[in-house]
Amino acid sequence: MCILIIYFFNGVVSSMIAILHNIRSVYNVGSIFRTADACGIEKVYLCGITPSPLDQFGKYRQDFSKTALGAEKTVAWEKISSTTRLLDKLKKDGFQIFAVEQSTKSVPYHKLNLTKPDFIRLGVVVGSEVKGLSAGVLKRVDKTLEIPMRGVVVRQAHHPRHSGRGKESLNVSVAFGIVVYQLKFGNKMYG
Repeated sequence: MCILIIYFFNGVVSSMIAILHNIRSVYNVGSIFRTADACGIEKVYLCGITPSPLDQFGKYRQDFSKTALGAEKTVAWEKISSTTRLLDKLKKDGFQIFAVEQSTKSVPYHKLNLTKPDFIRLGVVVGSEVKGLSAGVLKRVDKTLEIPMRGVVVRQAHHPRHSGRGKESLNVSVAFGIVVYQLKFGNKMYG
């Protein structure tokens, strides 16, 4: 799962920080670093088992660099152990936390109005495509957002609106990119 911290001033994104929790694929993490660099994210926190750009000997990992394409050297990052403790701290510091997860309580992410003054500090949690977000993370969020799925092969049995037709989520790095770009640029990209 990924957590993206975003600061809004007058409805404009001025600063972003991402937190990745227990993402297993080094390629997904490398891809997220590349997107973080493209969007101007200032720092990426790597939580739990999330792989870092460096191997056990302190050298850059080839598999990581293959997808990060240099972003592992330009985006600041730090290893962190507990995502839930970090979320608790962020909430105490005045952050609103939004989850990107499919649930009966979720609303489409693109319908979120980010020009309101109450979105000064916002964290967005994006879960892994296999397990989604844990109950511990979900109980700490203020709102749950969803990326609508319109394809034929969507929604597995554990999805709250299961249709029996297959996958219901996108790859974590793809979901990260969609949400980050919408939050960073909104409808300005299309106008």
